[in-house]
Amino acid sequence: MSTMNQLVEERLATGAQLPPLPHWESTPADLKDATRQIKSAIRRRIEASGRTVEEVFAVLEERVTRRVEEIEAILQDGGNPWPVVEYADIESGKVSAADVALLQRRGCLVVRGHFPREQALDWDRDIVDYVERNRFFESYAGPADDFFGSVGSKPEIYPIYWSHAQMEARQSHRMARVHSFLNAQWKSDSEGVRWFDPDRDSLYPDRIRRRPPGADSGGLGTHLDPGTLDLWMTQAYQKAFRHLFDGSVEQYDPWDAAYRTAGPQYPGSTMCSAFRTFQGWTALSDMDHDQGVLHTVPIPEAMAYLMLRPLLADVPEDDMCGVTVGKVFPANEQWHPLLMNAVTGIPDVRAGDSVWWHCDMVHGVAPVTDQKGWGNVMYIPAAPWCPRNADYAVQVRDALRSGASPSDFPAEHYERTWDGRFGVDDLNAVGRRGLGL
Repeated sequence: MSTMNQLVEERLATGAQLPPLPHWESTPADLKDATRQIKSAIRRRIEASGRTVEEVFAVLEERVTRRVEEIEAILQDGGNPWPVVEYADIESGKVSAADVALLQRRGCLVVRGHFPREQALDWDRDIVDYVERNRFFESYAGPADDFFGSVGSKPEIYPIYWSHAQMEARQSHRMARVHSFLNAQWKSDSEGVRWFDPDRDSLYPDRIRRRPPGADSGGLGTHLDPGTLDLWMTQAYQKAFRHLFDGSVEQYDPWDAAYRTAGPQYPGSTMCSAFRTFQGWTALSDMDHDQGVLHTVPIPEAMAYLMLRPLLADVPEDDMCGVTVGKVFPANEQWHPLLMNAVTGIPDVRAGDSVWWHCDMVHGVAPVTDQKGWGNVMYIPAAPWCPRNADYAVQVRDALRSGASPSDFPAEHYERTWDGRFGVDDLNAVGRRGLGL
């Protein structure tokens, strides 16, 4: 342990008083003033630990740089840093220690054969039948949010939530098994509290993507989804990122769930009311790695880099490197060129495979011109049962009963009158438990 880190540990162990942080539990009326206040307060708190912001950031930068260089070397050798495991190994509990360690290191995973290929292709056909039978294309009004509007939807992202295909996948025992495996990568018990139940998912409903052969898509720029200014400005997130703000940066663990399940998000079209350990999707078609697929920065620690970067002197005092409410958390060349060197696409996937990435991970979707083959997915994350997700499950139950769009999404409500919609009576034991029934 370094001498500086010993000093920090001694100060914290002896109860040295660090300056408190101001907090705003709802969106501040003056965002620029609140940004100036919180940045100044975090700097004072770090300095009270015996270190400067620059020293703390340098520790993170060195840690992240090693990861970036490791990924660059793999890519230069023609490899892919994404871990890949077989569903059969997850089901039988035979995933190797080396594969688990790589998942922890990279924060992302492809699960081969999560569902049988024919099952996934059948679900894809069922979705087509569902939307065509209910004349979706005749009533589709275009993208209802600014975020997915950038991909050039015609549509590409379908605001559909309650098809039998989606709900059967969400409540399947195979999905529950993968969720448990992924949730187990986190410390669900820490600080003397059990933050979530790793073996119970809340069935967070999301949309589908269907991109046809020959399509041109603008993709999505690199970004994060865990929140925006609330990550610095609310008490729960200040506690979640405590080791970044009190000088004990070496103790920061991106897999520690402490306080993450309590943190609210400021309202906006990109907010997520649920806590997700992993974001994810299940492939409904075969997709090659160069056909407009998901890219990530497979470095879970990069979140710490992003959180402390705005505190450096080259960033204007009223700016958080472009982070603001109502928009996704951006990651870009201007403020984060080191991270952009590690942007990595998924390997080829086949229908029935699933793709997962840590909830704090930088990710985007590559653009594509004249796509070869279909690019179809169901968005299904891992959202374990916790008070925050239990609260949202009440709204999900209401939306399921009425066919409404879930409250985290634009109020389009296409499915309210649709024939063949999944209903409460169609839930199995996994589904009922996941919705608190």
